[in-house]
Amino acid sequence: MTSKQVIDELKKLGRENIKKIFIKHGAKEPVYGVKVEDLKKVDKKIRDNRQQIALELFDSGVSDAMYLAGLIADGSKMNKKQLQGWAKNATWPMVCEYPVAWVTSENANGWNIALEWIDSSQPNIACAGWSTLSSIMATWPDEKIDTAVLKKLLARVEKEIHKAPNRVRSCMNSFVIAAGSYMKDLTQSAIATGKKNGVVMIDVGDTACKVPFAPDYIKKVIDKGYVGKKRKMAKC
Repeated sequence: MTSKQVIDELKKLGRENIKKIFIKHGAKEPVYGVKVEDLKKVDKKIRDNRQQIALELFDSGVSDAMYLAGLIADGSKMNKKQLQGWAKNATWPMVCEYPVAWVTSENANGWNIALEWIDSSQPNIACAGWSTLSSIMATWPDEKIDTAVLKKLLARVEKEIHKAPNRVRSCMNSFVIAAGSYMKDLTQSAIATGKKNGVVMIDVGDTACKVPFAPDYIKKVIDKGYVGKKRKMAKC
């Protein structure tokens, strides 16, 4: 399949009710409204030139294609300029907080790139940074992660979360949850940070989304015996 053929298929798979849901969550046109489960089916059909197709799909600006690009691309083969471009052009949360974070966490320079992004004044880039750090904690072995830096970032979240832009607050909250869930040495610190943060207020618009209270979420992970268990990949 070529990228054009992929986009043509996405148009056919689009559903108006799904499109309306995506738009409520911040999607920008063009968006077709393709279910993630259908995107994964299309992903399996693409066998040749996957990396190039992924880059072309993301550059198309079609929201559904941009998400699919994150499923297809091998982040380890992307350079910093490409990753920067993805973060800059990710127009809504479903793209900047997932596909962009996934591929960046697969890159050898992902850690340093994420630390740059969280300082950005552009919310979509800052969100990509915090989300990348969460993906890194979920997939990288502990010995490859600087725990001291993460402790400082937990302190930073505690200080800044309630003053941060809307979606950045959400990604910071998810960062605390990831730290407590995937980094055994940080579980108690993350719970303490979550308690000090209290309930994080986020405007989720006209949606049914709820913001989890970090300590409660981490406790569920503890109760299941999943603390420190890494994922094979961030993509889902």
